[in-house]
Amino acid sequence: MNTSLSALEYDLPDSKILDSDLDFDFYIWQPDSTYIVLGRANNPEESVYMERAVDDKIKILKRNSGGHSVVLSPKMVVFSLKQRFDHLVKPGKIFDEINESLIASFKTAGVYNLAMNGISDLSINGKKVLGSSMYINNGKLFYHAVINVNEDAKLISRYLKHPSREPDYRNGRNHEEFVTSLYKEGHLLDIDGVMNVIANALINLKNEYTVNKTAHRPPSGVLLPPVEYTQFY
Repeated sequence: MNTSLSALEYDLPDSKILDSDLDFDFYIWQPDSTYIVLGRANNPEESVYMERAVDDKIKILKRNSGGHSVVLSPKMVVFSLKQRFDHLVKPGKIFDEINESLIASFKTAGVYNLAMNGISDLSINGKKVLGSSMYINNGKLFYHAVINVNEDAKLISRYLKHPSREPDYRNGRNHEEFVTSLYKEGHLLDIDGVMNVIANALINLKNEYTVNKTAHRPPSGVLLPPVEYTQFY
C-alpha cells in the first residue's frame, strides 16, 4: 500500500496492451478493489484527500495519459485500447469515433440516452457516466476509459477533491451532483452485460481500423511527433 504523497506507476491489468504486438488491441476488465488513478499532470496533494485514502488502504497510481484523477471500483468497468497509426491523427476525431461506436452498441442493449459531452465524456441527462483519456506517442495511441455501472458517487467524493479544471457542462457541480451511473438512470445492466456491449463496440472499431489502416502513410523514415491530449475530467 502506498502511504506516501507519491503515486505508484500505473500497473493495472489493461496496461499490458501497451506491449502488445498487435496493431489494434483492447482489454476490458472489472476492478477487483477500489483504486485512485491520477492523470499525468496531477499530484496527490492537490487531487486526493490523502488521509482518507491512507486510512482506507486505497492504492494510488498515476497513468501516462491526460485528464484528472478518477476512482475505480468493482461496480465500474474499465477498458483500454491501443492502436498503431502510420499517419497523423486528431485526438478529438478518435474520441468521437470511439464514443459513437459505444453509443451505437449501448443502443442495442436498450440504452438510448447516452450523449457526448465535454471533450470526450459520455453523459445521461447532463450527468457524466463515462470518462476517458488518451496518450499518443510516435504512432501509438493508448486510450482508456471507465464507465460507472452501479457505483455511488459518494465514493468519488470521499477520495477526490474538486478538479482544478472541468468541462463547461459540469457548471461547478460537485461529484455527487455531476456523476451518475447506468443503474441510477434506470439501465439495469450487470457488469458482464456492460462488458459485452463495450466489446462489441471495440470489435466494430477494430474492423473499421483494419479496413482503413492503409489509407494514409507518411514518407519513409518519418517519425510522428509525440502528442498528449488532456481531457478535463
